[in-house]
Amino acid sequence: MRPLMINDPDNAPEPVVLDARAVLADPELAAGLAESAHRILADLVAAGAPLGWVDPPGREEVAELVERVLAAATSGEGALRAAYAGRTLIGLGYWLRYSRPTHRPHADLEKLAVAGTAHGRGTGRALTAALVDDARQAGVEVLTLDARADNAQALRLYRSLGFREYGRLPSFVAVGERRWDKVFYLLDFRAEPTGPEASR
Repeated sequence: MRPLMINDPDNAPEPVVLDARAVLADPELAAGLAESAHRILADLVAAGAPLGWVDPPGREEVAELVERVLAAATSGEGALRAAYAGRTLIGLGYWLRYSRPTHRPHADLEKLAVAGTAHGRGTGRALTAALVDDARQAGVEVLTLDARADNAQALRLYRSLGFREYGRLPSFVAVGERRWDKVFYLLDFRAEPTGPEASR
């Protein structure tokens, strides 16, 4: 069977967002996750996406990252979500609990990436919403993230899902001679209504 080409929008199915358990339960998806994640991340960084790398990451670095995140997700220390169009990975994101003991109730949404050929299909929103729900279900009190201030589309998405800015570092992100603010966002689940109020 010919693999689905995600740059063929007429034939692309709706993205399906899987958690780490579902990915690991499918040997083919599990085996290809690191390589597919590398292709997405390397392509995005090469195109200038603000994902924390100046140069595209290597395969080994991404494989180690994927292994670490999967281990955290299976032990309850994090969550991974992967979006697929058919059998093709088109996006992924994850959060990890803070390692500092006094910050353990909280987690950081560290990475969210959608393949350039899959932009505009709601994949980023679906991934982020699933990760937010995972954090809520895991009892995370505050979910944080940081982003480059010029990443306006991502910041709009985060605000639409309830995140709010709580600070920024001016001209903190450096790529060569260029500088951007680093913006900090949070989603405080402690502020959400509980009990009878939650169902209104």
